[in-house]
Formats: sequence, C-alpha cells, structure tokens
Amino acid sequence: MFKFQFNWSSHKALLAIALPMILSNITVPLLGLVDTVVVGHLSDAYYLGAVSVGAMIITFVYSMALFLRMATTGVTAQAYGQQSPQGQLEALVHGIALALGLAVVILLLHPLIGEVGFSLAGGSSAVREYGMSYFAIRIYGAPAALINLVLLGWMLGMQSAKGPVWHLIITNCINIVFDLWFVWGLGFGVEGVAWASLIADYSGVLVGAYFVRELLRKNQITVLPESLKVWQHWQAIAPLLLINRDIFLRTLCLSVCFMFMTFKGARLGDDIIAANAILLNLLTLISFALDGVAYGVEALVGKAVGAKNREALRQSIKDSLFWGVIFALAFVLLFAVGGEWILSLLTDIDSVLATASIFLPWMILMPIISMWCYIFDGVFIGLTRAKDMRDSTFLAALFGFFLPIGLLSHGLWLVEVEGDAIWHNHVLWLAMSGFMLLRGVVLAVRLRGRGFD
Repeated sequence: MFKFQFNWSSHKALLAIALPMILSNITVPLLGLVDTVVVGHLSDAYYLGAVSVGAMIITFVYSMALFLRMATTGVTAQAYGQQSPQGQLEALVHGIALALGLAVVILLLHPLIGEVGFSLAGGSSAVREYGMSYFAIRIYGAPAALINLVLLGWMLGMQSAKGPVWHLIITNCINIVFDLWFVWGLGFGVEGVAWASLIADYSGVLVGAYFVRELLRKNQITVLPESLKVWQHWQAIAPLLLINRDIFLRTLCLSVCFMFMTFKGARLGDDIIAANAILLNLLTLISFALDGVAYGVEALVGKAVGAKNREALRQSIKDSLFWGVIFALAFVLLFAVGGEWILSLLTDIDSVLATASIFLPWMILMPIISMWCYIFDGVFIGLTRAKDMRDSTFLAALFGFFLPIGLLSHGLWLVEVEGDAIWHNHVLWLAMSGFMLLRGVVLAVRLRGRGFD
C-alpha cells in the first residue's frame, strides 16, 4: 500500500501545476453556472432545459475529441522527460492536424448529429425548439474548440502552468462577458448564450497560440517546414492514434452515461431537467477543480516515465491522492453548508429550486465518491495507458450505471416514465454515483497490479 510521507519538494512540484490549473479550471464550470444564471432567471423553465440539452449534445460531440488533449499531454510530457525537442514539436503538429480533420467531419455531420440528439433527448416542444437554435450556432466553433484542446494538452505536457491558466481564464472571461451582454443587455436569449461561446472558442485559439509560441522560444524549439508536413511522417502519428482510439472509446462511454442522464431526466418533466442541469453544473465544478490535480500528475508522471525515474513516478501518484482527498473534502463541506444558498443563486424559479433541493444530498457526497476516478485518470494519462482507462469506464458504465437503472427504474430505454418522477431521478443520481466510484476502484486495482503499491 502507499505510505504517505509529506515531502514538501515533491508536493511543491505538483502544486506548481495543480493550483493554477484548479483556479483557472474553475472558470470553465463558472461559465456553465453563468449560463445557468442568465437563462435560469428568464421567465420559464424550458429555456434552461433547452440550454441544458443543447449544451449536453455539444459537450458530447466535443468530449469525443477530448483524447486530443489527454494524448497530447501524455506524449508531450514523455518527450519532455526524454529531452526530445523533435518529439515535443511533433506532438503539437500531429495533434493540430488530427483536430482539424476531426472538425471537418463534425461540421459535415452536424445536421444529423443535431437531429439524432434532440430526438433521443425528447422533452417538450419548447425545449427542442430553443435547444436546436443553440446547437446550430455553437457547432460552428468545432475547429477552434478542438484546436484549443491540443494547445492546452501540449502546454501541460511541457510542464507549463502559466500558459494553460491564462488560456482558460481569458477565454472563459470573454465568454462570460459576452454571455451577460448578449442575454441581459441585448435580450438575445438562448441564442445569445450560443454566440458568446462561439466567440470565446475562436478567441481561445489566439490566446493559446501566443503562449505556445512563447514556450517554443523558451525551449529553443525551431519550427521547420519539414515538421509541418504531417503526411510525410504518418508512421510517427500511429502511436498517438492508438492512444487516441482508446481514450476516444473511454470518453464515448463516459459521455453516453451523462447524455443518458440528461435525456432520461428530460422525460421526467421540465422541472426535473432544469434541476438536473443545475446539479450537473455543480458536478462539473467538482470535476474541473479535481482535474487541476489530475493535470499536475499527468505532467509529472509523463515526465517521470520519459526520464525512467520510477521513484519520482511513485511519489507523484502519492502526492496527487493526498491533495485529491483534501480538495474533495473541501467541496463536501462547501455543499453541506452552503448548498441551498448556491442553488438560490442559480435560479429563482420556485419549482426548480424545490426540485434541486431534493437531490442536493447526492451532490454533497459526490466529491469524495468521484475524486478517485479523476486522479487515477491523470495517472494513467501520464503513463499513456489509455487501454486501462477504456476498460475501467466500460466496466463502471455496465455495472455501476446501467445495471442499477435497469434494476430500479424499470428498464434502460429512453421511454416516457410512468410513476414517481422523483424516485426515478434518485435512481439516476445513484447510478451516476456508482459509475464514478467504480471507475476509480477499477483503476486503483489496475495500478496496484502494475506494481505501484
């Protein structure tokens, strides 16, 4: 078993990346919370439901490309540990090439994606109408959103906290400012939220490119024309594609569970879907904060693997678990003491507020339940062991998520729900908790099996 001995020098290396990333990452769910606030104070619950479903479909599409950030971080960090400038540059160029190719596919298929997504989601006609308007605007940010994933992953792999921090903070602040201006100032409603996000996506590319250029200069990495001819060294992309395949399948499974929860909730009524949208934003707040620690361990584990330093590898894992527990307990305390107040900030629709309060206890438990999967995901990204992440997510989805729903909520399918909607939604939150917990447990067992106990 791990023996926790506080070694400040190793903790300092982790926190140098983790703390700035936590602070900047919080701007991401903060943006979601601002979306919730500006829409949650409009006249009807279906506006919030529309943004919830539309954003979930967009998130599903973009999260399918999350492997771009994860794989880029792992490969870049190992090249950094090997002190290979060529490997560092190739990770960046190959990642951007993959991002652009995938963005083209998304844009070509987006009418089909939207139609299928909203057909599965169900919900009222108003939710569908306004949600489709939101989706039709946001999807054109795909090229920028995917490139931003690569830029963020590359900067993290280069052990840089400054670039990712300012990239996320500036981009999300731009989004928030335009969000408030378009919705409350100009009265654009749901479409205003979408336009704000689109502008922020492309602004993020410019911000990220600036900090990437600074890192290239700092590390004396010269961008030669030969480095940009991706088609001439396609064999070098093969390992990245292999990692990306497994992370893609893992992320697909993860996104299916979250989309299932949103779509199933949509069939429980507008108040349920609006309440779930608020609580899922709080879960996103937890995940992005804990991901700050995970980002730190990704970079340090990858660097240790590249340098073949097993002791540094073990120490990074221990340090990340220590700080993961600390931050998770802080969130438990925050939601236990101030949860009702936080909900009241996010909406003033009485029926939605009352519904969200019923399910708040799940959110109080969620930080300590989910912490393990976030931290161990970071460890396995640094190890570039995407296959283990894929397998753990599949097992957790099957036995932690869908099995409880099948046993307790009369089947797995997206059909109209009969009976107590509150009970069915409790089952959804139980399943989400089981999913998060089992992911962490399986990865912990895999890690111990690889001799890191």
